[in-house]
Amino acid sequence: MSEKATRRGKRRGGRNMALDRHALPAQDLRRDQALQLPVIPRKGTQAIHTGALRILEEVGVQIDDEATRKDLLENHGCKQDEDGYVQIPAERVADALATVPDKVELFNRDGKRVVDTTASRPAYCAGHNCVNVLDFRTGDLRPGILQDLADTAAVCEALPHIDVACTLGYPTDIPAEEEALGSVNAMMDKTIKPIAFTAHDEIKAESIWDSMAQRIGGWQALGDHPCGLDLTGPVSPLKLGDELCRRLQLGARNNLPVVCYPAIFPGMAGPITLAGVLAQSAAETLAGIVVHQIAGPGAPVLAGSSVLPMDMKTATIAYGGPEYMLGNLGGTDYYNAIGVPSWIGAGCSDAHRVDAQAASEVGANMALASLAGTAFIHNLGFLSSGRTGSLEMLVLCDELAGWTSRFAQGIEVTEESIGVEVVKRAAKDNTYLTDEHTTARYLTESWFPPMFERSDAIMWADDGAVTMQDKIKTRLHEILG
Repeated sequence: MSEKATRRGKRRGGRNMALDRHALPAQDLRRDQALQLPVIPRKGTQAIHTGALRILEEVGVQIDDEATRKDLLENHGCKQDEDGYVQIPAERVADALATVPDKVELFNRDGKRVVDTTASRPAYCAGHNCVNVLDFRTGDLRPGILQDLADTAAVCEALPHIDVACTLGYPTDIPAEEEALGSVNAMMDKTIKPIAFTAHDEIKAESIWDSMAQRIGGWQALGDHPCGLDLTGPVSPLKLGDELCRRLQLGARNNLPVVCYPAIFPGMAGPITLAGVLAQSAAETLAGIVVHQIAGPGAPVLAGSSVLPMDMKTATIAYGGPEYMLGNLGGTDYYNAIGVPSWIGAGCSDAHRVDAQAASEVGANMALASLAGTAFIHNLGFLSSGRTGSLEMLVLCDELAGWTSRFAQGIEVTEESIGVEVVKRAAKDNTYLTDEHTTARYLTESWFPPMFERSDAIMWADDGAVTMQDKIKTRLHEILG
């Protein structure tokens, strides 16, 4: 039996429902990190949790899959009302939360762990399934093809800070029924890094998992060292579709990691307030987690906030707006408080090219994401409010990931780092530059950018005045030819 299988049904901390049936679980998953930026205090996460539980008890959720509704939920104390909504009692949610593992791990196909949601260093994942791609060779905006996905995988493999590969684009040159498996296979041919995928239904999900299993030695090996992540979630408002229910159960029964969270538009598919939309999103996610944990107690599941604020003037998603990151960070605060591993979105922009706006928005949201209470960051490489996938943006995000990872480490304060002995040795004759303390630590104490410019302006001009955009294109040509 695998180590993960032996953890089924176990929980990090206890809970006491006798005092308050809406109380938060005892264990907070906030990781041991030097710098963090909570945006919701503990009493706020408690209020959101109470709101989510009230929504589940007083409104309920639509469950499209009859077997899930009758054989799973109704047999575990949930009831359907005359409008077809299934009410889930707080006790059932508490039981599900009691068995959710305290972290999610992903491995590359060599068996090396590359994602741990409790780690001190963030792990980064590309975005997925954009309707267009921005061709870095021609500058054209066009529909994606399967070769674009293979190129994306090759770039993900080459970029040192991209830990999880994902499609960025959507292939329009193969039949729709072949798209899910074809996309993953095209990527696995170019990278050994774990792949986040969207399977559309449980049949396609099983075929993808099986293809991964064949490459690493079978389903047992896949369960022990999962190299994929199935991206799924409820549909707002308050609906668990057939395919979600079945994919959750497929993953749970095979101990394979899944993402369960909705993409929700404030004021359109939920309350316009961030607190309100977080509560509804939490209710939808918790309903999915109940299904998941009944099917496989202790199976790995990942949550998060995908609150997508709309610019009401243009009717477009505002990935670059402050509300997007507030929703992300607030969601992380909440899921840490209830003991559910989560990831956070960043590395995305509303700009249409990798320009000053794109760099400004991505720099801001990646820095903020690095201060969240989870070490898993996704959506890297988005332009045009998530409609365009860009390899140029992905390379820029990789450069920024080095910056944000260093920033998130904070300042080490130890007797050795304070360096009183260094001052005693070097101060009077100012020999700090050659002191052993400096020579031993200068490569690790500072971040050295691979591409960002730090030269003298005249020297830069004499060397050809190469811009960041030029460097990004050169890097992509080095990788892809």
